[in-house]
Amino acid sequence: MDGTVLVADDDRTIRTVLTQALTRAGCKVHATSSLMTLLRWVEEGKGDLVISDVMMPDGNGLDALPKIAEYRPGLPVIVISAQNTIMTAIQAAEADAFDYLPKPFDLPDLMKRAGKALEVKRRAPQPRKESEQATGDLPLVGRTPGMQALYRLVARVMNSELPVLITGESGTGKSLIARAIHDFSDRRTMPFVVVSASDLATMDGPAQIIARARGGSILFDEVGDFDDEAQARIVRMLDGFGDPAPRVLASSQGDLASKMDEGRFRQDLFYRLGGVTIAVPSLRERVDDIPLLAEHFLGRSERDGGPVRRFTNDAMEMIRAYSWPGNVRQLENTIRRLVITAGEEEITRAEVDQILGNQPAMEPLSGRGDGEKLSASVGKHLRRYFDLHGGVLPPPGLYQRILREVELPLIEIALDATGGNQAKCADLLGINRNTLRKKITDLDIRVTRRRKLM
Repeated sequence: MDGTVLVADDDRTIRTVLTQALTRAGCKVHATSSLMTLLRWVEEGKGDLVISDVMMPDGNGLDALPKIAEYRPGLPVIVISAQNTIMTAIQAAEADAFDYLPKPFDLPDLMKRAGKALEVKRRAPQPRKESEQATGDLPLVGRTPGMQALYRLVARVMNSELPVLITGESGTGKSLIARAIHDFSDRRTMPFVVVSASDLATMDGPAQIIARARGGSILFDEVGDFDDEAQARIVRMLDGFGDPAPRVLASSQGDLASKMDEGRFRQDLFYRLGGVTIAVPSLRERVDDIPLLAEHFLGRSERDGGPVRRFTNDAMEMIRAYSWPGNVRQLENTIRRLVITAGEEEITRAEVDQILGNQPAMEPLSGRGDGEKLSASVGKHLRRYFDLHGGVLPPPGLYQRILREVELPLIEIALDATGGNQAKCADLLGINRNTLRKKITDLDIRVTRRRKLM
């Protein structure tokens, strides 16, 4: 490959290794430990590719991406970072980085990506990134506390050996979470195999799955829908893993614990799959992400060659207020229809109403996607809690412990919905403001005040 590569990293060893490898590959290299120097080079027109660390002595590499795009539109940037969290990857993607690699990175892999970036730079117009071309998967986009907590959990389990069970309603992006766990893990260069019930229909199905995985990751998609024979084959397959054993992931729309209680899901399989459970929130639980997602889908449509569209404030407010029983997938399909059917560049409230007007209103408060009331879901959880004590009573103080478990997320979500305004939050909850302040202190809740568009 050929071209000029700008390398910015405060680690001298990494600068040396990258300079030597890129030079051997035929590139010219300028390396620096200063973000300001990198920006000056970019502004001067130097470089066909930037490889930059995130944490630099004089700034944050992610924060510099908009400035690089301003100076040199289309200049590809590969972000490398020792902050191996999914949020770093998300931030890099949102800032339109060409690619992202966590440290320690595989040098041949980085060289391959650098070569692709230089090839893309030579073409015009610049195509979308491979990750966007490959599938129509739902985006991992969201800034609400629920999604932030999900990202942090994904980051913690990414490189562990524990099996992961991903739960959530249809259309929330469970398979994308599984794919992110694989793609950002140490197994990212190995196969990612999605297993359906039909893959286990024959006796040799498990052996074929293991052969395809080759030590990568296996996702049992919607495992709650698998019949008894398929479940039994999974158990035997998990017990018979050799070396290297693949990472085990599973997704389920339904409540597997309830199915197990009802005898519709094997107990031994439930405990084999549930090392860590990641609950993906519904769109109703992260309303503030709806405008962000809507704009994301408008941008995706435009990159696909569709017309330029934007929402009026009233139209966006209607989209934000809708219940979205089909979650992010339904939102994406709705945006696609609006892009095609809108008469002008601005999508109006009337046009949104025409698409959503005949669809069902907000669903009742429930603990599961199948309509079960929240009280019933809590009741089942508490019964299981008592059962786990094997006939012995739990420790004293149960009432306050349970109240705390309910109060904490309720107050956090209410504060987020009111933009951290404690007066509005107290009014929303129907409690005295002083009472709210005391609970914030007692529950150690961090309050962030911000402007809320409601």
